[in-house]
Amino acid sequence: MPPGFWRPRIINASGSFQKLKASRAFGISALVALTLLFWAVFRLLSPTNFGSSRQMTDYLQTSIQYAVGGCGLYFIVVMGLFDFSIGANIVLSALVGVLLSRHYGYWGLVLGCLLCGTLIGAFNGLLYSRLRIPSMIVTVGLMLVLESVANFVVRLDRAGFPGKLSSGGMLAFSRAPWNYIAAGAAFLLMFFLLRFTRIGTYCNAIGSDELVAKNMGVDVERYKLIGFVLLHFFVGVMALLTVSYGRGMLAVTGMSSMDRNFKPLMGTFFGVAFKKYGCPVSAIVIGEFIIIMIFNGLVALNVPTTINDFVTGAVLLTIVTLTNRGAKGSVVK
Repeated sequence: MPPGFWRPRIINASGSFQKLKASRAFGISALVALTLLFWAVFRLLSPTNFGSSRQMTDYLQTSIQYAVGGCGLYFIVVMGLFDFSIGANIVLSALVGVLLSRHYGYWGLVLGCLLCGTLIGAFNGLLYSRLRIPSMIVTVGLMLVLESVANFVVRLDRAGFPGKLSSGGMLAFSRAPWNYIAAGAAFLLMFFLLRFTRIGTYCNAIGSDELVAKNMGVDVERYKLIGFVLLHFFVGVMALLTVSYGRGMLAVTGMSSMDRNFKPLMGTFFGVAFKKYGCPVSAIVIGEFIIIMIFNGLVALNVPTTINDFVTGAVLLTIVTLTNRGAKGSVVK
């Protein structure tokens, strides 16, 4: 045989493997494998308190709420922005939806949540573009404002239990199939925007290099505004699912709404990490399910809350680090 007879085949095999590692199928397979791994670990450690079909359904119904918010956050996080006011918007939009549902039924609940969320997003985006200061600073101030407005709205509710969906007929979005329909519609909308419109392309371009995107003719300020509007539209959907699942919403003060920011953000981290595989939507949905599964698995093991948060955060950082390692010599933003 001539020298080097096997070399082309080896090179082709290596090239095929590299192509497979960069494919959407590989990314989704990795996420599914992680899901099965964590399920198996917690199932073995706590067979009586974790992993039954009923419990997994409950975890899924909880995770899709956060996944909807994670989808919205993706549009601004990928551009290097952040919004601390989404928790306050969830509270305010939910309370507006409950208040309007007293008079207009489901139309009031749905439109109240969605329109309130979207309008707040437009206001946040305009304020950010006009003030020209970091988005985190702007949205921390807006969080305090929205919490105050939420407390005013709850005082307008003259029902016996302000902020509560007292009518059992208003809880369709708390269970299947309507909660899955609402969340699925949000996921499909994100997929469409990222895959078939300029919004996804320009958001990624702005995040990669804002100056280059601007020099190429992208209206950066306009697409940042669009990012905030889309974020808070998805937050409106999340508010609808959250208030339905919890059968009501309490107004809070003193930045207490900030706690609602972080679980959606965890899903967004998965989306950004798996963006290179072309499956950010799937990564957010499955990632949120993994986070909720880890949290509930640790609860089943009677792990204290502080340790639970530590382990959940450490696992998230490990997964994101392993799946989002840059090439040697690359610049980390």
